[in-house]
Amino acid sequence: MSVQLVSVNNDYIKQLNAGNNEMVVCSTEDLIENSGICALVDDQQVAIFYLPKTEKKVFAVSNWDPLGKANVISRGIVGDLKGTLVVASPLYKQHYSLESGICLEDSSAKLATYEIKIEGDQVIIA
Repeated sequence: MSVQLVSVNNDYIKQLNAGNNEMVVCSTEDLIENSGICALVDDQQVAIFYLPKTEKKVFAVSNWDPLGKANVISRGIVGDLKGTLVVASPLYKQHYSLESGICLEDSSAKLATYEIKIEGDQVIIA
């Protein structure tokens, strides 16, 4: 697994261990509260959202908007719709669940989701 941060400090890119698919993608200092950043993981753009007041705190989904056909999800607005944490696409405003990636307005559209966590001051994706 290779990781490259897009618009974030590249000093934090490193593999945790050779036999493990977990990767440090950035520092918690690189995260923007209640907003998204983008990282390149194995040639795929991944949108990472930091919601510090939630139990999970960080969420990772594909940055590719399947309806808008562009890499824009990291620029979307995060919120809560009827108890579901979502990101609204900045193009056509569809809402995607940050947990499942499913579009609430069109269930045939779905974002890839990634396991992500914070350990100390590092953000780790699997």
